Amino acid sequence: MSLADILDELPRLTPEQRQQVMEKVFELQGGWLDGDDSLSVEEKRLIESRLAAHDENPASAVPWEEAKARLQSRFVR
Repeated sequence: MSLADILDELPRLTPEQRQQVMEKVFELQGGWLDGDDSLSVEEKRLIESRLAAHDENPASAVPWEEAKARLQSRFVR
């Protein structure tokens, strides 16, 4: 399959299939899609450790609306 064939097929994929494609590309890129390396190694490690912690305990996450409300009540007066 050529690159053109792959690109032509992408719009026909389901959202779940496109997510799988993005995850595979992410994996092949060494875990990061920031080709310009705008993050330091330390920043990448921090993000990876926080993602791993979330994977271990996804219930610890706070929905965006709740986090936003907390921030607004704390900092917007």
